[in-house]
Amino acid sequence: MNRVLVFFSAFAMATLGWAAVSSQDAVFERLKSPASVCVKGDPCADAVGQAGPVVAAARSGEQVYNGACAACHNSGAAGAPKLGDTAGWADRLPKGNETLVRHVVEGYNAMPAKGLCMDCSDAELADAVAYMIQGL
Repeated sequence: MNRVLVFFSAFAMATLGWAAVSSQDAVFERLKSPASVCVKGDPCADAVGQAGPVVAAARSGEQVYNGACAACHNSGAAGAPKLGDTAGWADRLPKGNETLVRHVVEGYNAMPAKGLCMDCSDAELADAVAYMIQGL
């Protein structure tokens, strides 16, 4: 009888112990965090810290003017030459387009750099200058 009891006890412990471990593993699996750690050198680390490409269509000179330049150049604020005002542009035009664009990009007198359009490219600002002086 003792042998049967020992065998039965060993069998029960092995069976219940395995079930407890299996159950415990299942609980740990359910509680596992969805986050993961990516260490330098692992394949998952190749793209860490890299932004995806952002491609935006260039704005036209008129769009840049209306979005950033019009506030001052429609009213003439701080001496800004108005759109279409030949007299206001008379002393600026002889400086040449390159100088006008450089003044826009770097800022000049009361005009802040880029006319405060910090997301405008130099090419977009050059198009805005061309838009402002067209027909003068």
